[in-house]
Amino acid sequence: MAAATSPVKSPRPRGQRPSPTLRRKQLGRTTRPWLLLLPSLVVLAGLLLWPLVKVGILSVQDYEVKFGGGVGTYTGFDHYKDLLSDGALWRTVLPNTVFFAVACVALTVALGTLAALLLQRLGTTWRVICSTAIMAAWAMPAVTGTYVWVWLFSAGDGMMSQLAGSLGLIDPETTNWFTERLSFYAIATLNVVHHGFPFVAITVLAGLLTIPKELYEAGMIDGANAWQRFWKITVPTIKPIFLVVTILSTIWDFKVFTQIYLMPGGAGSNEEVLNLGVWSYQQAFALNDYGAGAATAVLLTLLLLLITIVYIRTLFKESDEL
Repeated sequence: MAAATSPVKSPRPRGQRPSPTLRRKQLGRTTRPWLLLLPSLVVLAGLLLWPLVKVGILSVQDYEVKFGGGVGTYTGFDHYKDLLSDGALWRTVLPNTVFFAVACVALTVALGTLAALLLQRLGTTWRVICSTAIMAAWAMPAVTGTYVWVWLFSAGDGMMSQLAGSLGLIDPETTNWFTERLSFYAIATLNVVHHGFPFVAITVLAGLLTIPKELYEAGMIDGANAWQRFWKITVPTIKPIFLVVTILSTIWDFKVFTQIYLMPGGAGSNEEVLNLGVWSYQQAFALNDYGAGAATAVLLTLLLLLITIVYIRTLFKESDEL
């Protein structure tokens, strides 16, 4: 007996318009995700997009605060012209911002990766204890951590000043670590790295725990040493994780404000240690030049946007290669 065959739907002739029912189904599949996301998108637009628009509008105005509100006078791109022609931007502020961020990112990722490799080798109990200990540094508020580092390097009675003085390196009573540009940012780098490396350590550790042990065993059989196993096995396997922590650290370290502002001289009294975040704040609130401060904030936002675009393109490229 011949087996019954199910009827085969003939394909829709080319050029024929889909039926109304099919169009409604297609429209529903397209719009339903956006309808579900709409409440979140509205909240994000109100919390993030609208303030950015307001800052952009403020950057092309001379804004004067008055009782009961403020008045803005349109000035075009004058604030941007003044900003880009200011020698302090290219001589001090932008180099401080860029080199400080690069140093912080490199040290944060390196220290976090070393901590993750150490945690990977520990047993479960000690891994939990050590992970909790380093996460305490991440949980510490930036304000508290900054004051701790200021206390350690304070002139005279600071612990690091006393230690360097006992070694004959400095005179604790006359040396002020916070007046020189290099020493100021060295302390700020220690502060930021100490606060940021636990995130990298825990994130990289999560990636390390997903690598099959058989890969390392095969590498050892082939005669690969520890460095070769790390570079040839660990890095390629969890490369997307390294990209994520690197880009996120870059974004965070480019817009550091608290750790610089709270250090002696960082609020603007020492112009040699200003970065973009503090400079924008100083122009807007210390000098009451809100348009110039907003233009500086827009410049910082554009830099961060450029980094974000590079990050997203890199992730898509990595996804295509997998």
